[in-house]
Amino acid sequence: MNKSAIVIGAGIVGLATARALSLRGFKVSVFERNERAVGASIRNFGMVWPIGQPKGQRFDRAMLSRSIWKQICTEAGIWHDEVGSLHIACSDDELEVMNGYVALNSHYRECSLLSPEETLKKSPAVNSENLKGALWSPNEMIVEARVAIGKLAEYLSDKFNVTFHWNTAISSVAGGKVASGKQTWEADEVFICSGAEFETLYPELFRSQAITKCKLQMMRIEAQADNRRIGPALCGSLSMIHYPGFHAVPALKNLRNRYENEYAEYLKWGIHVMAAQNHTGEITIGDSHEYGLVHDPFDKDFINHLILQYLKTFSSFKQHKVVQTWHGIYPKMTNGETELILTAENGVTIINGLGGNGMTLSFGLCEQVIGAMFD
Repeated sequence: MNKSAIVIGAGIVGLATARALSLRGFKVSVFERNERAVGASIRNFGMVWPIGQPKGQRFDRAMLSRSIWKQICTEAGIWHDEVGSLHIACSDDELEVMNGYVALNSHYRECSLLSPEETLKKSPAVNSENLKGALWSPNEMIVEARVAIGKLAEYLSDKFNVTFHWNTAISSVAGGKVASGKQTWEADEVFICSGAEFETLYPELFRSQAITKCKLQMMRIEAQADNRRIGPALCGSLSMIHYPGFHAVPALKNLRNRYENEYAEYLKWGIHVMAAQNHTGEITIGDSHEYGLVHDPFDKDFINHLILQYLKTFSSFKQHKVVQTWHGIYPKMTNGETELILTAENGVTIINGLGGNGMTLSFGLCEQVIGAMFD
């Protein structure tokens, strides 16, 4: 008889866990406290972002995730766009960091430094003023998270007969038994893949970890006229300060020193600016990073203005009207790790702590974790 597994949380980590278990013959049931996933998994760029990961295990994991995303999107008819990415340099020291990145990484992953002319050929939406060049990577892929997460659940249900229990908040876990009020279910293995459930079901364990929460603010710009596509995802050079994939570049230290003077307010609020276009032509932009266990539920208008102001330094869109604003909150490790794998009790595993890397790392991480447990 096949073993059974319960997965708590229908965000990207829960869905990736359900997939990995299903492939290994488990009968999987997923429990989600809402009628659909409404947390951080749908409140992001929809970027699968290998370039942000340092070479080694995390880059390899990102590329494994990318291959799984592509397979599922192809099978399930989920829109995806393998557009790659451009980090735009508007100064010589930014270009120096990009050149250093290529020198350290070009033997390990596809990337190259483009001239201003080559950059503008890649994207008509790059601001040509002060343009020094760009770092090009072909590996990045865009999905529309608001749609893709729901379709992933449908795909798992159709292909693997995964059972979804929506509007079912789990109130207790004891071994292989989970309860929602007076209702109970049992399975051979239980996986807790939601930050909310981790904190609620195992509060002492949660408090003992090097974990906090991150609030990010994001926006969406209206569809561009004449079905205009911007091509690759676009990033300002502040993103190089944010992503650990760039931290090994020696020239980054001098760039950071300059930014600490010229962009002190941006660094204070963890702002770096990126833009990705979805299938309707809308452009998702952001974001900021505020850290703490409790966050102000109200967004800060000045942060959105800082994001829009910096966006114009490296991009040139025909339409700029903001049609949506929102924020998301996700658990974030404070020790630099991008995952937290814990055995809460016999038969109960917690998979958490991916921070802002959920779309990029979840499929690869869960494939590796579940594989190590059961293969």
